[in-house]
Amino acid sequence: MHEDERRYDEILNAYDEIVSELSMPETSRDNNRMIELSRKRNQLQPLAEKVREIQESAKQKKALKDQISVEKDSELKNMLSEEINYLEQSMEHLEEEIKILMLPQDPDSGKNVFVEIRAGTGGEEAALFAADLYKMYTRFMENNKIPYEVMDIQETGLKGFKEVVFLVKGEQAYNYFHFEKGTHRVQRIPETESGGRIHTSAVTVAVVPEADEQEMVIEPNELRIDVYRSSGPGGQSVNTTDSAVRVTHIPTGLVVSCQDEKSQHKNKAKALRILNARLQEKIKEESHEKMSAEKKMQIGSGDRSEKIRTYNFPQNRLTDHRIHFTSHNLDGILAGDMGDLFQALFLAEKELKLKSAGGF
Repeated sequence: MHEDERRYDEILNAYDEIVSELSMPETSRDNNRMIELSRKRNQLQPLAEKVREIQESAKQKKALKDQISVEKDSELKNMLSEEINYLEQSMEHLEEEIKILMLPQDPDSGKNVFVEIRAGTGGEEAALFAADLYKMYTRFMENNKIPYEVMDIQETGLKGFKEVVFLVKGEQAYNYFHFEKGTHRVQRIPETESGGRIHTSAVTVAVVPEADEQEMVIEPNELRIDVYRSSGPGGQSVNTTDSAVRVTHIPTGLVVSCQDEKSQHKNKAKALRILNARLQEKIKEESHEKMSAEKKMQIGSGDRSEKIRTYNFPQNRLTDHRIHFTSHNLDGILAGDMGDLFQALFLAEKELKLKSAGGF
């Protein structure tokens, strides 16, 4: 058997085994297994569809060649040859698509992600830009019907955000938002600037995949949980009960606070989800060998301190420094029109993966 044919059969067998296991009654009773298999199926499905397509084209090509071998009419032979040429071109294109789809996938692909936006250097102006980034992301998600859930917002006095955390849900959550990790720099005249001078401020974005239930690493005796009253802009109390929750993971010192809900129970549940995701990310980052292999196929280092993008308001310009992408549609991007930016990032990531894999 030809090497490609053997490999294609292995792909389809693996996909069919996943689909078969998903249909079993015992699988439906194991929620963790259902989640894991569903993610694998969704990751493998585009590849399986392309493999079936190229196999069908190969059958058509063989049938046409068999027909030519017995055909005596020269005009009909020429027509059949043209159809074979068309099929061969189509199959070459399919082979390239299959090679790209067979590249190693990020293990976090398909997961929900926590996106954490924090005001950095620049005081109140940075907080205002953090709010602008949050609006940009939420408009993009709403335009593309990507569900999300606000986990926590800490506002400032001028409608800025000191910090906002939200959970992006669905198969495309990680695929889009893993590009956003790093420092976002803004250049503009702040609302608080009376002299008309352009200021430079910065906001950091962290993107943390949500841990599956089987990945839970928190032990109750490792936690310290404090409750307090929620505070609004300027620190004033916005609740008469101790509904806000602060969870500290004692072994690592990681701290998560949540006050967005009026219920202490709901705030605690949200804080634990965020904390567990951060712990998983910390474990992953400490696995140096794994990270070094993954970084070869990532756009940027993934370090929150890395300056990934500049938003220049006077020139209505956005620049992504990792891929040398520039757009003079900053207004549109901030309104949620991020399609061209993400398309450029997807293309650059694909080329990087091909290069890291040694090409084909």
